Amino acid sequence: MAFAKYNTIIKMKKYTIYLLLPFLALAFFSCDDEQNFITDGNYTLEFSVDTLRFDTVFTQLGSATRSFKVYNRNDRPVRINKVSIKGNEEGRFMMNVNGIPGDEVEDVEIWANDSIYIFVETTVDPDQPLSVSPFVIEDQVVFDTGNKEQSVRLEAWGQNANYIPNRFNKGGITLLSCDNDVVVWDDPKPYVIYGVLLIDTCVLEVAAGTRIHVHGGVAQNDVFGVFNDGLIYTLSQGSIRMLGTPEEPIIVEGDRLEEGFAEANGQWQGLVIGRGSKGNLLEYTTVKNSVFSVYVDSLGELTARNAQFYNTNSSGVIGFHSSINMENCLLYNNGANSAQLILGGNYNFKYCTVTSYGVDAAALYMSNYFCYDQLCNTFEQAPLKAEFTNCIFFGSSRDELLLDDGFDADFPELYDIAFHNCIVRVDDVLDNEEAGYTDFLENQCATCINATRDDPLFVDINEDDYHLDTLSIAEMQAIPLPSISNDLEDKDRDASMPDIGCFEYEAP
Repeated sequence: MAFAKYNTIIKMKKYTIYLLLPFLALAFFSCDDEQNFITDGNYTLEFSVDTLRFDTVFTQLGSATRSFKVYNRNDRPVRINKVSIKGNEEGRFMMNVNGIPGDEVEDVEIWANDSIYIFVETTVDPDQPLSVSPFVIEDQVVFDTGNKEQSVRLEAWGQNANYIPNRFNKGGITLLSCDNDVVVWDDPKPYVIYGVLLIDTCVLEVAAGTRIHVHGGVAQNDVFGVFNDGLIYTLSQGSIRMLGTPEEPIIVEGDRLEEGFAEANGQWQGLVIGRGSKGNLLEYTTVKNSVFSVYVDSLGELTARNAQFYNTNSSGVIGFHSSINMENCLLYNNGANSAQLILGGNYNFKYCTVTSYGVDAAALYMSNYFCYDQLCNTFEQAPLKAEFTNCIFFGSSRDELLLDDGFDADFPELYDIAFHNCIVRVDDVLDNEEAGYTDFLENQCATCINATRDDPLFVDINEDDYHLDTLSIAEMQAIPLPSISNDLEDKDRDASMPDIGCFEYEAP
């Protein structure tokens, strides 16, 4: 009897299994039915974050893993063509998509009204050079759905540095105030600025050898609206003094130093000397890779000695009804006029090299007015007084001086310019009878050399080497200036017959 009962149970189980098989098969084929999946890209994924941040500053070799969720809010399952890490040439990020590791995972499925996890890991060695372990390591996880792409940003930090004010201040404003005292930046670790740094009732003094990196990118806040992030700004009661030396210069640049970014322009906004700001000094300082290097606003004052301004989207130096004194300075590789002096002001350049190659913009632009609208219905005028001694203004255009007098030379005292022993390149400007420049080389630039592109001048402009060529026409053509006995690189200048420009020729 027991055996018969057991056999009956076996038969019942078999009958039950046979009965369930059609339903299991139906469920299986229903799940595998391609038409149930949305595969044409006509859907939008949602993410638990828009930026995945690895919020640890690594002071030794370390790694961190973070995750985010991807949501399918549709009533049908979706199949994502590909999930990948966009760049990752250096292998700084590792990804796992719902249990499947790899930089690129294809045919990722998310069921209706369901979600999956994406895990990302980064390993950073802060003791490696900045080209390998930059301050900010950025990438994207890209979701290719066929008709469109969506992405989540990845952001990690690779170096131990002084983050001002912190690493989460993108688009934010930081006020540096010290009750008219002095704040000194002299830490051997670099300073990395996030957002906008406003200097007010304070002197920011930067010690020799200090490196400042500014994190840029598009940002938005209530004060500036949408703007290019990464800005150092002195208010009227604030000032900045960068006190580099020949042995330990100061460099201000972006925070992306890996290959492809180390010399890229437009990474951050620039340095602004605000209205009425006095006592600003840049010595043996380089400002580069920004939208503009330095903008000196109305009635602001700047002195720059042995400084370099290059790799910008716009101009190296902009003066807007301001006062600028420059000695032994080099301006090159700028997207607009290397030097713009607008709405008058007072300017004095000595032993400067200002170039403009490969762009449709003169090396130097000067005006005594400014238009506030495209048709110049609203404008402002102010006297311009500018003097240039032992300077080079040269480039690839026929005219590397753009002289713009809003009064058409009717009031010479409002456009008072003088060039002494300079090398210039002018052509069409000499035909401008209305503005009064036909006698420019006999009047404002009587001791100048009007050079052509065939004249030997620099070592190699293709390599941005603006040292003087062996046969350079700038050699021994300058006026001795007792107050300036050295060049940009602190080499001695000839006491009786120095060279024009920021570099004194040195025989190999």
